[in-house]
Order: sequence, then structure tokens, then C-alpha cells
Amino acid sequence: MNVSLVIPLLNEAESLNELHDWIVSQMESKAYTYELIFVDDGSTDESWQIIESLSKSNTSVKAIRFKRNYGKSQALNAGFQIAQGDVVVTMDADLQDNPEEIPQMIKMIQTENYDLVSGWKKKRYDSFFAKNLPSKLFNWAARKTSGIKLHDFNCGLKAYKNEVVKAIDVYGEMHRYIPVLAKNAGYDRITEKVVQHQARKYGYTKFGADRFINGFLDLITIWFVSKFAKRPMHFFGSLGSLVFLIGFLFALYLGIDKLYINTKGRLITQRPEFYIALVSMIIGTQLFLAGFISEMISRNKSNKKRYHINSFLNLNPKNDIH
Repeated sequence: MNVSLVIPLLNEAESLNELHDWIVSQMESKAYTYELIFVDDGSTDESWQIIESLSKSNTSVKAIRFKRNYGKSQALNAGFQIAQGDVVVTMDADLQDNPEEIPQMIKMIQTENYDLVSGWKKKRYDSFFAKNLPSKLFNWAARKTSGIKLHDFNCGLKAYKNEVVKAIDVYGEMHRYIPVLAKNAGYDRITEKVVQHQARKYGYTKFGADRFINGFLDLITIWFVSKFAKRPMHFFGSLGSLVFLIGFLFALYLGIDKLYINTKGRLITQRPEFYIALVSMIIGTQLFLAGFISEMISRNKSNKKRYHINSFLNLNPKNDIH
């Protein structure tokens, strides 16, 4: 199979038929063998019924339906598990991504040997203060932190080698940082392509302003994980040892001062240095233990199921879902 298209969605009933026809026309025009994987992230409208109808007329349509809304990252993760195409393409279901960009992105993967091609919505049809400005700040911080020179980390339109999506684990809200996850997994041939962004035709955005706060918090998380996930003791142990040493030196100073210099002065417990020493040694010990426990957890990491599936279409759960 040439291409797997993974499309997460939430309450996009109005756009699904048009999106399906648009994608199919592009796949057939290039004579690709393909599968179109819809992941219904707990929609409450007619989305699933429309997908069922599409699957009856097009056997290339496959689908997963979650029992409730788990988020875009979990939807992508489920789609990646079952994707069989040599190239895996992701896009949003709201018609703001243009399927006509897909063939060129596939060509960049196949002929230029890129691991990942990310879309760049250079011209956006969104509110400047509500979306564009926060997005620019977010992408600037992501570039500085990750070292990946992309202008638009969060663009839904991306193309990957199949082995890339099998190697990464998209969890929480880490869909914004898939290029960083790919780089951390050793797939560093990453580039971008300017893509056409279209104004939303139906419905409304499912993401609120809190996505920017969560995005920056996730950025800190992934920066830390990329640097210390395999060696958390190096971070917590070093910091804990430094803080403990500061406390120990204060305690040593107080002891020498009391025994040999100000033998009749204030009690040690009446001096602020005592509390600095006490707190520093306690915090240093806790940080050191946190590093030790993190090291043990990282060596005994187990994969836990993060979402529950309600229905399948054209899939064998035993073979396709792991």
C-alpha cells in the first residue's frame, strides 16, 4: 500500500463527505493504493453514521470510534498503530487542510528520502490575536528549544515514513510536538513545505485558548524528557547533591562558629542560617530520591492503554490494534 491517511475528528459531520471525495480524487489521479483511516474521537453528531456510509461505498475507508473524547494525540496514536502505507499522511477533518498538497509531500518522502515533511501555513485565515500571534510565539519557542527549524509545528498536514509513526508514542497533548518526538527517536531528516490554508467552511474550532498554555507546558515537558528521560538521575541527582551541599556547608559553618568562635552567643536554632541549612538538606535529599525513583521507573516502563475503542470499520482488532 502506498499511502495511509489518518484523519482524527470530533463533530465534523458537515465536512466529511466533501473531504472524502476530495481526498479520493487526489489518490485516484496519482493511481495510489491507499487507505483512509478516520478516528472518531467521541463525536456526538452524525459523524460516525456518515463514516459508516462512506465505508460501504469505498472499501478503502477504515475507522475507529472512541467511547468518549480522549484528544487528538490519542486519536493519532490509534491511527498510527493500524497504518499500513509506506507513507502516512495526517490531516484535519475541517477542510482547512488542502488534500491537493498531499502528492507533493508524498514525493518528498519517496524521492528525497525525508523522514517527515511538515506543512507550513504561511498565510493563515485565522484571527491574528486569537491564533496567529500566539502561534508565532509558540513556534519560536519550539524552534529554540528543540533545534528543529520549522515554522509551523502544529500544522495538521504532515507526511511521514511508516517507520517513523511506528517508532514514536504520541500521548497527552504531544501531537503538537511530533517532529520533536521523531527527532528524539532518531529520525532527524525533517523538512517543511508551504501549504495552502483555507478558512473554516463548517462548524467551529474545537480548541480553546487554554491550548497555548498547555502547549508551552508540554514544550517544557518534552524538552526535559528529550534531555533526561534516559538519565533522570543526572538531573535530579546533580541538583539534589548541589542543594544538599549548600545546606551541609551552612550547617558546618554553624557548628564551627558555635564550638570555637561564638561559644556563648545565640543558640544555633535562633539563627536564620540554621533553617537555610535544614531546608536545603531536606530538599536536596528529596531531589536525590526523586532522581533515584525516576531512574527505577524509566527502567521498568510499561505501556498502559490510554483510550477505549467503541467500534471498528473494515478492521480486524486482533490483527490491527495492539
